[in-house]
Amino acid sequence: MDIDTVGSFNMSRSAFPELKAATGGGVVINISATLHYGATWFQAHASAAKAAVDSLTRSLGLEWGEFGVRVVGIAPGPIAETPGMTKLAPGDDSDAIGDLVAEVIPLGRMGTKTDIALAAVFLCSSAGGFITGETLVVDGGHWLFKPQMLPRDMVAEMSRRIEGKSRAMAPTKSKL
Repeated sequence: MDIDTVGSFNMSRSAFPELKAATGGGVVINISATLHYGATWFQAHASAAKAAVDSLTRSLGLEWGEFGVRVVGIAPGPIAETPGMTKLAPGDDSDAIGDLVAEVIPLGRMGTKTDIALAAVFLCSSAGGFITGETLVVDGGHWLFKPQMLPRDMVAEMSRRIEGKSRAMAPTKSKL
């Protein structure tokens, strides 16, 4: 909490006077994560801290907008060759971990530092100029991932069968 939440608050508050005075305002980018969007095993401490950073981003985005200062966030997913990934897989072969992680990312790969940098450029540019109080998820769809229950080619057949059963259960006589 001290590093992620209090640190983000103190840095934002310290930068605010200069950003407010700047022509056209400025942008604060907070970095959180997606750990707290659902739940992540053994990460209660980090999840709570990152959720607080997202809340701080929303609140400051609301409060500082009138001064032309935008506050936005980036929530990275698994990013290759970062301290975060090293902490999650200490001592393991990074290629093997990357392959395992990529299996649960819909885009099929771990993110890169460049992915995060380009998201920051977007949020600071005029293309992101009407965005404040939001956190952009940059994770290749990782936090959305759920194991596929049926093979893709079985879904249409199963759907037709279930729909047929459902229609057969419809009432035959109106209660009106």
